[in-house]
Amino acid sequence: MTYNDAMSSSTELIRETRRRCHLSQESLARRAGTTPRHVGRIERGEVSPTVEMLNRLLAAMGRQLDLTAAWGPRDNRDDAQLRSDAELSPSERLSQTAALSRTLTAIAASARHRG
Repeated sequence: MTYNDAMSSSTELIRETRRRCHLSQESLARRAGTTPRHVGRIERGEVSPTVEMLNRLLAAMGRQLDLTAAWGPRDNRDDAQLRSDAELSPSERLSQTAALSRTLTAIAASARHRG
């Protein structure tokens, strides 16, 4: 899930739960100990609520926040990049790895000289 997906999900979760509970933003804010303006900004996606705030808002509506962790991608390469890498010959992979090693060594040496 991306940041934007999470933001959209939390926005929809609060708005839809509040509506199902037949609460106004003012009523929810009072129960959760925040302001109606803040609830509105969360529901419009103008601010990203903290996990603590999500929990407070949901608890104020008789709900519980339940988070789980799931395995995600192992690195930041997309499927196309992974397929492309898989098509390289062993010597091409070794050359690529050596070039990356030289680059990282140069970056580390530069950081040592600056610091």
